[in-house]
Amino acid sequence: MNELEKQIQKVFEGYKAAVFAKDVDAFLSHYTEDIHIFDMWGKWSYEGIQAWREMVTGWFGSLGDEKVVVDFGAVQINGSDDVAVAHAYVTFKALSADGQELRSMNNRLTLALKRTNGGWKVFHEHSSAPIDGDTLKVMLKRV
Repeated sequence: MNELEKQIQKVFEGYKAAVFAKDVDAFLSHYTEDIHIFDMWGKWSYEGIQAWREMVTGWFGSLGDEKVVVDFGAVQINGSDDVAVAHAYVTFKALSADGQELRSMNNRLTLALKRTNGGWKVFHEHSSAPIDGDTLKVMLKRV
C-alpha cells in the first residue's frame, strides 16, 4: 500500500468507527463543508454539510440500541497530491444490542476527496446499487 492509499484508508476506517459509535460529529469530520452527496435513499442529493448532518443525525437516531458494522471490500484508490478518488463495495450489517445480526445490505460507494489542512476530506460521495431490469427492484445483495 502506497502513502496515498494509507492516508485515504484512514477515511474509510474513520467512517466505519463513526458509524459503529453513531457519532455524528466524528462521521462528518471526514467531509468538507461544501459536500455534495448522491445518496441512494430518499433524496436525489444533499448539498452542504448541514443537509448531510440532518440526514446522518436521522439515520443514527433511527437505530435505537442497534449498532451498524460497516465493511469495505475491493477498495480502489487513485489520485495525486491534492485530489483522489476511491471506490469500494460496502456492506452494512445491523446488530441487535446483544450482537445478533438483524439484517444487512450491500451497495457501491465512490468518494472524491481533496487534501485539506486537516487531512483528506470527502467533497463528493455517490452511493448506488444495481436495479434488476425485469423487476425494477434495487438489488441490495451482491451476488
